[in-house]
Amino acid sequence: MADTLRVVRATSLEVDRLSREMRDFKAEMSAFKDEMRAFKDEMSAFKDEMSAFKDEMKVFKDEMNAFTEETRNERREMNKRWGELAASLGTFVEDIVAPSIPRVLREVFDCLEEDITFSAVRLKRKHPTLPDRNREFDTVTAGCGYFLTVESKIRLDIAAVNEFADRMPEVKEYFPEFAARGYRFVGAVASLNVDPSVVTFAEKRGLIVLGTGEDLMTVLNSPGFVPRAY
Repeated sequence: MADTLRVVRATSLEVDRLSREMRDFKAEMSAFKDEMRAFKDEMSAFKDEMSAFKDEMKVFKDEMNAFTEETRNERREMNKRWGELAASLGTFVEDIVAPSIPRVLREVFDCLEEDITFSAVRLKRKHPTLPDRNREFDTVTAGCGYFLTVESKIRLDIAAVNEFADRMPEVKEYFPEFAARGYRFVGAVASLNVDPSVVTFAEKRGLIVLGTGEDLMTVLNSPGFVPRAY
């Protein structure tokens, strides 16, 4: 009998222990479910936030694309205006240079204005034997056996002088009527403001240099300078 009571008591204690463990397990599971529910709610909120963020990013990208296109159009328009302004300034310099050429011929070659036989501004010429080649000359003037070609620049630098000097030998190809009559082809570069170092370099290339001075356009070369003839 005593053994039976001990077994019953032990069994009762084991049942109580298992019952407590089950209650604890259920409580833990309930807490876990609550945590999972909260996690799901947080994930749902996060997804909503991400969706809203994606929408905001799409709006931002659309705005940036529109801004980029607007900026590109503005830059294109600005470049066009700068190009038009540069072209206007270029013709402005040419228009200032042209009236001074007769005086330049007189100073450099002792050629009087009445002896000038040909003069043109912004003259376009096709090559007489190579039709696919053409060239525009800012100012050309012929007189007293000389054919003067003037290149006018808004900003005159050594690179521009070099380029013009390198192309001087071909000028006579575009004016065979003067070359056939023995005209000596000479070149000049002109700008409103010419650095002395550019004047020195141009002289070495055999070019006349014109810039603003006491007269509208003044010969800036050293005294006694003789231009190179082609």
